[in-house]
Amino acid sequence: MRFVFYTHSLVSDWNHGNAHFLRGVMRELQSLGHQALALEPENAWSRDNLVAEQGEAAVNAFHETFPMLRSQRYGASACHEDLVKDADVVVVHEWTDPALVAELGALRRRGADFTLLFHDTHHRAVSAAGEIGALDLSGYDGVLAFGETLRERYLRAGWGRQVFTWHEAADVALFRPLDVDPEADLVWIGNWGDGERSSELVEYLIEPVEALGLSATIRGVRYPAEALARLEQADIAYGGWIANADVPREFARHRLTVHVPRAPYVRALPGIPTIRMFEALACGIPLVSAPWDDCEQLFRAGSDYLTASDGAQMRGRLAALLNDTDMRREIAAAGLETIRARHTCRHRAEELLAILSQLDATTQKERTA
Repeated sequence: MRFVFYTHSLVSDWNHGNAHFLRGVMRELQSLGHQALALEPENAWSRDNLVAEQGEAAVNAFHETFPMLRSQRYGASACHEDLVKDADVVVVHEWTDPALVAELGALRRRGADFTLLFHDTHHRAVSAAGEIGALDLSGYDGVLAFGETLRERYLRAGWGRQVFTWHEAADVALFRPLDVDPEADLVWIGNWGDGERSSELVEYLIEPVEALGLSATIRGVRYPAEALARLEQADIAYGGWIANADVPREFARHRLTVHVPRAPYVRALPGIPTIRMFEALACGIPLVSAPWDDCEQLFRAGSDYLTASDGAQMRGRLAALLNDTDMRREIAAAGLETIRARHTCRHRAEELLAILSQLDATTQKERTA
């Protein structure tokens, strides 16, 4: 089948974690014999910020790393009916402009010959429900939600006729253990963002590192001046943006990492970890997580990763892991086993194909035969 993905950006992962997952899914769909194209707006803030901060070299690096992936930019005057005329499946990410979301739905209602899916990978259904509720999804064949609680919210609100749970996963073509000797204790890779987890980052990351005197590195963007000052006070090295393709080597340079979920997911959308949790476990790095409710049993808590109920327990977990090489190896091996068995982008590509089969999606050639 021919897939078209409307995304905020495939090329840029600057504060845009969905690019990680989409790259892996497109790669896997292609390996299964399908075609995949990403469409992204010319004025995508993620790409604009990436180029402003890193220059065009970062865009060139994407194409060198992912030569098999196709991405096309569209402007305000683009004819989307032409862009999707050969598609069998069109997947529209929830950061897409609302007018375009409605336009694609109208195309489908008028008889466009593709299956149309809406893809939600954020917490706006809770934190900005008015924005999601205002979207016109009446022409969509289904909704892909990256957690069961999000799926249930869509159904309760009547935002989709058919809603399917489709979790994120690790692109294991990139995220895998590397034979590198660790040179520091702890790494955390993530964005400071809009203050959604500021207090949690202090309690579960900065303060434990400071108290234990660990050698630590933080990579990510959108760190305000006060956050950078706090990192400096804790003697934590801040490295800024890192291309997602370079993250496995950064994990390998450190002995362990932590998972700090965003507060809206913990409070109102349980069962949804950050994509970094999938990626870290895929790299075979031991992980300790701040509290979150794994109500869908994606992982085996206490085996695949350790949990910490507060900052004091986080300090204890980190100290125990750093002092016990065998424990680190056991946790890393268990987490890697679960990822490879259940949570790769190949698994998600196959799940997507199963959803499409349920929706009776076929190729245009099959439909006209």
